[in-house]
Amino acid sequence: RTLRYVPESSQDKIISDEDVFETLLKVFKALFINDFNRQAHILALLPEIKCKYLELLTVGQKQSEVNSCNHQTPHVFSPEEVLFNTLGFSISRDRSSLVSAGTGVFVTKGFVPKGTVVSMYPGTVYRKHEPIFFQSLGNCFIFRCIDGILIDGNDKGLSRSVYRSCSRRDQLGPFQMSDETWLTATPQNPLAIGQYVNNCSHEKAANVCYQEFDVPGCFPVELKQYLPNIVYSHEIESHLRCVVLVTLRDIKQGEELFSNYYTVVN
Repeated sequence: RTLRYVPESSQDKIISDEDVFETLLKVFKALFINDFNRQAHILALLPEIKCKYLELLTVGQKQSEVNSCNHQTPHVFSPEEVLFNTLGFSISRDRSSLVSAGTGVFVTKGFVPKGTVVSMYPGTVYRKHEPIFFQSLGNCFIFRCIDGILIDGNDKGLSRSVYRSCSRRDQLGPFQMSDETWLTATPQNPLAIGQYVNNCSHEKAANVCYQEFDVPGCFPVELKQYLPNIVYSHEIESHLRCVVLVTLRDIKQGEELFSNYYTVVN
């Protein structure tokens, strides 16, 4: 799984970084607005941001009232429903269609066009020479990036403990710099299940591929709570590495996602 090979970083880009950035912003903003009542402690410190989201929330509430004729408390959607309402599809984990493959990831609702960010690979990000030996023992969830950076997407054991420790280390008051909920059965970011996408086979061709993405410094601080990645060491200044899964073709409801762990991305 860690032997993915891409000869040049440019060949890793199925879609532009700008498209990845805009998709993540769109989904994270929708999640933030859906969970607006729980964000009061953050918004109290960001009055200008609060005004912006209040405007967006008001527009959403008016639309909801028109659709449901309900002028009471607005409906709070599940993360999967937010994803569907925002991008037109939802995904979830279930038993893989491959024999003995364990858990897989399926499009449970809607339609995913070619060239769409359909999932994210969560986990602790390790730079070269950072200690990952004990976490790597018997661990099939370690993803190797083009430049040697490793992402440990295991949600159990020592890997789980390391991620939670790093996440809480980097929290700034009420501002969470990463999302811990991907370690649970109910992640607040519904995209953060990409580590369970299975390798393709002769019978099941790859329909998604990995694309590396460095989170820019301008990423909104209030939305970092949905990023399912954290650096192991923050002593070195650098952008946070994320990996998204991008569709290679149109994918319909009910289909399982399959990546290619070993083949060059063209």
